Amino acid sequence: MGFLDIDSIRIIGRCFINFLLRLGSAFIFFIQSLYHCFVPPYYLSNVARQIIEIGFLSLPIVGLTGVFIGAVIVLQSSLSGPLINQEQIIPKLVTVTIIKELGPVLISLIMVGKVGSSIAAEIGTMRITEQIDALTTLNINPFKYLIVPRVLASIIVFPILTVCADLIGMFGGCITAVFEFHHNFNIYIKYTAQLFNMYDFTTGLVKATAFGAVISVSSCYYGYYCREGARGVGIATTSTVVSSSILIILANYMITLVYA
Repeated sequence: MGFLDIDSIRIIGRCFINFLLRLGSAFIFFIQSLYHCFVPPYYLSNVARQIIEIGFLSLPIVGLTGVFIGAVIVLQSSLSGPLINQEQIIPKLVTVTIIKELGPVLISLIMVGKVGSSIAAEIGTMRITEQIDALTTLNINPFKYLIVPRVLASIIVFPILTVCADLIGMFGGCITAVFEFHHNFNIYIKYTAQLFNMYDFTTGLVKATAFGAVISVSSCYYGYYCREGARGVGIATTSTVVSSSILIILANYMITLVYA
């Protein structure tokens, strides 16, 4: 019995130490990424390419998601039971919910699957095919060439995508309210404009910026330290999606707590 207890303690201790080592490694990677974002040289062509790949090519899925977010909020609000002054309350629910919570969070969770997994797989493939080692041999800093463009592009693009999702989501809610539940279009637009809160809008943009940093750094980290060939690329991709999703939820809670 004593030997079993000792073995159990050893296993728990080993797992805890490995967790601390992984946490320390991730923190060092984050600090290095942050440092290189503020120190030249910059590969602006890489940044521009990543802005197009992360931002422009993601607009269709962001727009589709935004429309259905707004539509679902209106449907749930209208079908859950009779509300007093529906034409006043529903625009407020749609506007506040989208710009402060659902817009940045849901778009970021979707972008984890689209962008985060892609970045992790791309950098992971470069690692196992020794392309990153080749960059070092050519005296090119991998952080400058690979990590910084993706981090900067994500920080720039995510707030823009969130604004697009907010606008399209409010439009989707408006269309659903007008055509499905016969609300007055002019009244809906009037209350939406009156209830639009710049503080909530800014909170949503802060969240989007933080989520962009979380996704880009996490995906770059798992891709950069990818091992074990093709299997390692799969592990890196899965780890990126899982850890980024958890970190987004935690970051959303912390930012909401600060801005509450």
